[in-house]
Amino acid sequence: MKTELKWGVIFSLVSLGWVTGEYLAGFHDRAIDRQATVSMLFMFPAIAMILMAIRERRRLGGGRITFVEALFCGIGVSLVVALLGPLQEYIFHRFINPHFFEKMIEYSLAKGKMNAEEARSYFSLRSFMLQSSMGAIGLGSLTSLILAALMRTKNGAGR
Repeated sequence: MKTELKWGVIFSLVSLGWVTGEYLAGFHDRAIDRQATVSMLFMFPAIAMILMAIRERRRLGGGRITFVEALFCGIGVSLVVALLGPLQEYIFHRFINPHFFEKMIEYSLAKGKMNAEEARSYFSLRSFMLQSSMGAIGLGSLTSLILAALMRTKNGAGR
């Protein structure tokens, strides 16, 4: 579990760094129309971090890892990220970019993407805390499933 905890914390810190970078680069105001696309690009570092965790677990296992071990490793990382997600959201929205939600609501209303009630409900700290945790569990589990299938070693033999 040490590997999963380590990579879960690293993942959360990198994620906080990513969203802070988005903010500093202007994707939360000047280039708000590209924010969603830039956020989706985080999937590449996310996959890489789960991959690195599974590789570390395999290395610690003497170069061998079963499908189930790899899957549980990735899911373990995802659970740590899910637990830290609300704290990460709080830190970002309280201290780094406290105007994020009002800017996103304003943008959504101006583009006609949502009505005012929907926008206020979606772009809220509570909603983003829930989304970060559920997203980590759902997408992390799916990523882990795929990577476990690719990373397992046959019949316990090392690669």
